[in-house]
Amino acid sequence: MSRAFIGMIAGMALAFAGYFGGFAAFLLVAALGGLGWAAGHWFDGGGSLQDLRDGYERSRR
Repeated sequence: MSRAFIGMIAGMALAFAGYFGGFAAFLLVAALGGLGWAAGHWFDGGGSLQDLRDGYERSRR
């Protein structure tokens, strides 16, 4: 199982736990699932937290 798939499942589970019911919940699940998938896909591609920190520091200058 890839990290992207695990991240997507984790995002969906958090969305269900945080807000359950209605169309807004559907949108929240879709958004958090996509965000989890993207984060997992980025880590599978060799991304690291150091890259994020460096990008944040560059944007502050």
